[in-house]
This record gives sequence, structure tokens and C-alpha cells, in this order.
Amino acid sequence: MKLFPPGIPPQKRLLDLILTIPGLVILFPVMILVALAIWLTSGVPVLFRQQRPGYKGKIFTLLKFRTMRLTTGPDGKPLPDKKRLTSLGRFLRSTSLDEFPELWNVLKGEMSLVGPRPLLIEYLERYSPEQMRRHDVLPGISGWAQINGRNAVSWQDKFRLDVWYVDHWSLWLDIKILFMTIGKVFRREGISQPGQATTQYFMGNNPDQMDLKTSKED
Repeated sequence: MKLFPPGIPPQKRLLDLILTIPGLVILFPVMILVALAIWLTSGVPVLFRQQRPGYKGKIFTLLKFRTMRLTTGPDGKPLPDKKRLTSLGRFLRSTSLDEFPELWNVLKGEMSLVGPRPLLIEYLERYSPEQMRRHDVLPGISGWAQINGRNAVSWQDKFRLDVWYVDHWSLWLDIKILFMTIGKVFRREGISQPGQATTQYFMGNNPDQMDLKTSKED
């Protein structure tokens, strides 16, 4: 665990630690119950682990509760999200309970409570230089894009909101986003893109390149 990761404002890190350490203690019984429910309904693994790019593109292992079955088609590739998403997984995603293990990523200094969402490694080569700036801060569990549409907005709008956050970051903005996140969670807004079980796969900035592949649990 890095107490103060390089390049991260100390006050931002202190806010993360002040909220995350007691949060892990308070939420531990809930996480045990969620893990048990996943084990009973879907088996193991209980956690979803995936390599994601973080601050300045440095790769780390993201932790989430698993919400999808590990089923594949005849070609060995994962089935569409709609066919793999479990009833329990749909509930966990709608209530954001699947995000709780990411508190461990925050404690380790790989993520922050607030910042652009950590996306897939293969997206790195598809960003424009402006969009790449979203990696100039720690990725977050929630963020400016999440309280302004989450998965219901287009990728381009989402990245524009991420870069706006990078340019306008302040401690008070983080606090505002955290409070607004609570309301969004209770209202269960923007959980998925319209017509999708989760969200569309980002193939690049050319609209003709958009694809409906699996979201890989993001």
C-alpha cells in the first residue's frame, strides 16, 4: 500500500483514506453476505479480477464482485452480457454493491473514491490525445461522468466529462461528487446504455467503428 502515491494531491489521498478505512470495516459484513450469495448462486470465483490502466496508464488489478456467468460460445468467446448477467448480478450492479471490493484498490493507492472509471487496456490505443488525459489522475469508483449520465451517455460525452474533471479537480468537487453519487445509487440511474444489458464496447472515435461486444464486467 502506498500512503501517498506520487503525483496525487495529498488532500485527495487523505480524503480517500479517511473514508475508505472505516468504510471497509463497516461494509465488511455486507461484503461477506454478497460473497456468500455469489458463491451459492454462481460458484467461484466470487471476485472479478481484471488488469486495467490507472494513473498515467500504469496497469493494476481491478477488483469487483462477479456479476456474470463464466459461459462461452462454441468459439470459446464470452457470450453477450445479456446472456451471462445473473439475476443477482443485475441487482448488485443496480445497487453498485459490485463496486465494494474496489475500496481495496483505493486503500492500496491504485484508485481514488472519485475519478474517471478505469476502463479496458485495449482502449488505450483508441483514445485521442485529449481523451488520454483522463489518465492524468487516479481512476475512481465514482466520477463526474458517473453522476452526469454514467453508462446512459455516449463514450465521447463520457470522456469529455472525464477530462473536464481533470481540469477542474478540487477537494470540494470530490466531496460534491460523493454526495451526488449517493443520490444516483438510490435512484439507480444510468446503470446501462439504452438497449444494452451493460454498456457498448468502445472501438474508437469513428462512429462506424462502434461494436456491441461484451463490456467485460465494467
